[in-house]
Amino acid sequence: MVFPGMGPTGFADIERFATEVPLAWQLFAEADEALGYQVLDRFRQADGDYSEYAQVAFLVTCLALAQWAEREALPARPGLCTGPSFGGKAVAAYVGSLSFADAVWMTARLARCVADYFSKEHRSLVTHSFVRVDPGVVEELLGELTARNRVADVACRVDRDFFMVTLSADDLPGLEKGIRAAGGLSLYTMRPPMHSPAFAGLRQRAEKEVLDELEFAEPRLPVISDHDGSLLTTAEQVRSLLLDGFVRQMHWPGTVEALRARGVRTVCVAGPDALFGRVPATARNFEVVPVGPKRPLLVAAARDAEPRSSRGVESGAERGSAAG
Repeated sequence: MVFPGMGPTGFADIERFATEVPLAWQLFAEADEALGYQVLDRFRQADGDYSEYAQVAFLVTCLALAQWAEREALPARPGLCTGPSFGGKAVAAYVGSLSFADAVWMTARLARCVADYFSKEHRSLVTHSFVRVDPGVVEELLGELTARNRVADVACRVDRDFFMVTLSADDLPGLEKGIRAAGGLSLYTMRPPMHSPAFAGLRQRAEKEVLDELEFAEPRLPVISDHDGSLLTTAEQVRSLLLDGFVRQMHWPGTVEALRARGVRTVCVAGPDALFGRVPATARNFEVVPVGPKRPLLVAAARDAEPRSSRGVESGAERGSAAG
């Protein structure tokens, strides 16, 4: 089971999924209770792609889709779990290291903590993503910056030639020039930034203000770290995974390699995803079962249109085609 990193997510698809799929509606109701406000209402009204409410809605949607996939789309329950970047929060809930309510509370509180931290610290830093640049060239470009004692950290290695780099906005024009000279393509720039050793203070604050308030349980199935591909089997390791996400690079090719080494050949990507289930690192190594908010609605509509006498047979066929 793979829970994707978070990208900009449209409200309409999540709202429709939540209102038309009963298990999703139930989880959103539980999230409302845990936080004391209606998540979807706040998400509808929120500004920006990464508000507290957008993050909670993304988490709940991912976990609801994973439950739906286990019931309707997968031939067997997954034996390993991973989640690049933001996906680690869903991982903690899915493997049982955190209760659903605690994972929702943690996500909301971390969103507030991060927003407050970056309103005061590292205000010039951004995270810039780009593709089609050889890793050796990236190393040279960043080396030129670090030689001048500038922050220039690979935040995410999404594929062989797909990077996200955290650096000062003042240094971004020079990096973009180097990307163009290498035949690469700049994609987008994120604020707040992410995944850098420069954010050790944020890691400490998140631990003290948020994670110290939670009790982590032993995971019910192993987790593959998105930082180095290591196997995580204890509550403390899952806790550290979440905290280390502030300061360590997300390395998806290494995660893929670790999954392959453990015999994984099929992955279910549960959540709104336009990236991790599609990049060559994933598509070339696995049979991918993408389960996004639109998928359950299509299956439900198909079932509603079937004659009652044929639904048992067609349901099994649908599961087979989804897994394939």
